[in-house]
Amino acid sequence: MTRLELFEQIRKKQSYLCVGLDTDLDKIPKHLLSADDPMFEFNKQIIDATKDYCVAYKPNTAFYEALGAKGWESLKRTLDYIPTDCFTIADAKRGDIGNTSTLYAKAFFKKMNFDAITVSPYMGEDSVKPFLEFQGKWVILLVHTSNSGSQDFQLMQNTDGKYLFQEVIFASQRWATEDQMMYVVGATHADKIGAIRALAPEHFFLVPGVGAQGGDLESISRVGMNSHCGLLVNSSRSIIYASAGKDFAEAANKAALEMQQEMQRYLKKYM
Repeated sequence: MTRLELFEQIRKKQSYLCVGLDTDLDKIPKHLLSADDPMFEFNKQIIDATKDYCVAYKPNTAFYEALGAKGWESLKRTLDYIPTDCFTIADAKRGDIGNTSTLYAKAFFKKMNFDAITVSPYMGEDSVKPFLEFQGKWVILLVHTSNSGSQDFQLMQNTDGKYLFQEVIFASQRWATEDQMMYVVGATHADKIGAIRALAPEHFFLVPGVGAQGGDLESISRVGMNSHCGLLVNSSRSIIYASAGKDFAEAANKAALEMQQEMQRYLKKYM
């Protein structure tokens, strides 16, 4: 999916919602545990309930990898079930030396056919560029994440006073354009999103941390939008675990609809 195609879906659905499929067998409704593939059955019903209100899905691969081969099978079935008009993100946070990154890229882009993958930039250019060699695929680079430990390294300053996350943005723009690279910018750092937008005016931002982690959607939208929206705002727990009962899909539908309606207002107000 190209940048313009993604924007077209945002305009069509009046939404920039990304639903995080962080599916935990300890948290899904108990009645699903008797299914042949409980993880996929949960995901299937969540997708059915939310597909009209979101433009992207983001499975965090750790939840699937932890279950071994069965988890990988559930992930592939989930990916194949996601509608083709939705952008798919492997939240895998990969990044290693070149030949290893090439194999990671083949696994997620060729074997599984995700549209995008989250990548750590810590090992530098040669750990990221193999992911950029796959036509039509995206790298979503970790820049300023939503976790509390992000300040340990990301906010380190050089002699010019620039933060490490700013240096990542400067350097990475030499590796790829806004048509192939996005940035992860945590919703819990809304005070910095405007400054990051100034450094990367045309790039899409994947923004986790809205909902359960306390990020404010209006603040993010006001300072983060560009002329093509430029935002994919991820919500996981507040949608997929909106209910722990048999009505979990209906509750997810309601939560996704409420977020879509809020996003529709901000698209009209800020874009």
